[in-house]
Amino acid sequence: MAKSSSGNNAASKEPPKDVPIKVISVNRSAYHDYFVERTIEAGISLVGTEIKSIRDGKVNLRGAYAMTRNGELWLENAHIAVYEHGNRYNHEPMRNRKLLLHRREIEQLQAKVSTKGLTLVPLKLYLKGGRAKIELGLCRGKKLYDKREAIAERDVKRDLERIIRKG
Repeated sequence: MAKSSSGNNAASKEPPKDVPIKVISVNRSAYHDYFVERTIEAGISLVGTEIKSIRDGKVNLRGAYAMTRNGELWLENAHIAVYEHGNRYNHEPMRNRKLLLHRREIEQLQAKVSTKGLTLVPLKLYLKGGRAKIELGLCRGKKLYDKREAIAERDVKRDLERIIRKG
């Protein structure tokens, strides 16, 4: 029996090329407070009602960060609201969540964070192919004058757009 080339081959391990991404939450304050040097995608280990709250968009990443403990990467201080239609087995909103990366990637990130004074900050939480993913940024903190420059640039850009729109 010959295999048809047009059908999906369930045995192949290749991920689909055009997986839809639905952004749930963006940590805007991270872009204001840090210079993002590199980004990395990680999976999140969740309990049942957490994914339902994420799909409802009840997530706050402000003030959240990632850190390594015992060779594992953990997301801390991220708020995923209690699921409204849950029962007594609902999750704790501020619990620490394990991030899923290869051990080699975790070791590389840990080395950069410890030697260069960088921080792992969650930038985005999104659904990719039905699975919750988080985009972590390897970030360096901005000084106050850097923040002022960013605000000034944003204001100039806004004024230019306003002039172009009127003109």
